[in-house]
Amino acid sequence: MSSSALSNHADHRPDGQKPSMDRRSRARELAMQALYQLDIQGDVVLANLRSFFVESGEDDMTRQLAEDWTTGTWKNLAVCDELIQKAAIRWELSRLSCVDRSILRLAVYQLRFCPDIPGKVILNEAIELAKKFSGDQSPRFVNGVLDAIHKTLRLSSDSSRSKP
Repeated sequence: MSSSALSNHADHRPDGQKPSMDRRSRARELAMQALYQLDIQGDVVLANLRSFFVESGEDDMTRQLAEDWTTGTWKNLAVCDELIQKAAIRWELSRLSCVDRSILRLAVYQLRFCPDIPGKVILNEAIELAKKFSGDQSPRFVNGVLDAIHKTLRLSSDSSRSKP
């Protein structure tokens, strides 16, 4: 089998359709793209957010997750940005690429406000987004920043639980 035939075979199901991406992974991708738009254009994008997700062609669950994560991140932007700024030593938030900033903001929102999602899953998904949408150095940078934030949040969570 030729390499192109092998790649075609690997990219399609027996029924000829492309394999579907995990719904939560796709929702993260859409949320990151929406956060990118919000970062560039500001709050004006919020009015068109639902139509952006509908145009994606995804199912209701995927669209709803993407919308919830996007609006949650945007509403808690100050908290997310503060955590990123503290962890991104020697980097000003404004100097990060919009893509990296959007990936980090979404992941930090999920680490801080979505306790039902395991931290390792959040970190792995963010790294995958960086590999797909950002530069060669971004996956390592995203991993380092998020790992530091994850440890900080775990420590503060552990200390608050141990208080009487």
